[in-house]
Amino acid sequence: MTDRLFLPVLLGTTRQERQSEYVARWLAGVMEKRVDIETRLFDPRDFDLPRDHYGMETKDQFPEWRDAIVRADGLVIVTPEYNHGYPGTLKSVLDLLLREYVHKAVALVGVSAGPWGGTRVVESLVPVVRELGLAVCFSDLNFPVVKSKFDAAGNLLDPAYEKRAADFLDELVWMARTLRWGRENLPSKFHPK
Repeated sequence: MTDRLFLPVLLGTTRQERQSEYVARWLAGVMEKRVDIETRLFDPRDFDLPRDHYGMETKDQFPEWRDAIVRADGLVIVTPEYNHGYPGTLKSVLDLLLREYVHKAVALVGVSAGPWGGTRVVESLVPVVRELGLAVCFSDLNFPVVKSKFDAAGNLLDPAYEKRAADFLDELVWMARTLRWGRENLPSKFHPK
């Protein structure tokens, strides 16, 4: 299978001076260079999120997000860790849809100012994305002490991340291709034939 996979990237926060934006933009750039991936970066700042209701009734208010996830073969989430958890904005964006995620791969990227590299945010996101029907990839990508990884212009300072990102994306591509084959060839209540 050599056709390209559509794997959008979702940035997890709207916080000012967010360091995770450097990670998301860099990773989306790496993905754009690959012949097996097509991507698009989604920024939660571009969502006029509802304040009082989420769910299936709101998905038509966000047609670009809905259509991207319907078309997507998987998803990459790049999120900072806030007090051992994920930003509320990220949860709000994810909760706009449900069935559209089912049986698609998700790869998680944790970002933190401290030494743990977002490992706790990744752990806290796993049950959330699982409940949405996403299949979590085996490999995560973590950016500890993120300010030391990028310069003020967003350029990567640590070349070791090139190989880490390649391995991370290889796993995502494998999962996304496998799940695409399953959605197309194995009928289920979510993907009837």
